[in-house]
Amino acid sequence: MVNEVRKKYFSVSELAQILGISRVAVFKRIKKGQIKAERFGRFWLIKDEELRNILGKTLTPAQKKFIEKAVAKTVNEYGETLRLLGNE
Repeated sequence: MVNEVRKKYFSVSELAQILGISRVAVFKRIKKGQIKAERFGRFWLIKDEELRNILGKTLTPAQKKFIEKAVAKTVNEYGETLRLLGNE
């Protein structure tokens, strides 16, 4: 059995490499609040959970609410059409 070791925090450089963007772009997103990061001394660190959110592996409560509203609106507007398509 292989023990999986998961990192709890990623540096800005590591996140930039994972996302395929520059470190400056990561810093800009942190400053805008698009990426949640914690400051430790002069370093910014990003939690593993935030990385999973960024990569779309988990949904935030706001994202879930947005999706639920979109689904409800679609069913409300196109419910009959969806039912007919489901019968084909």
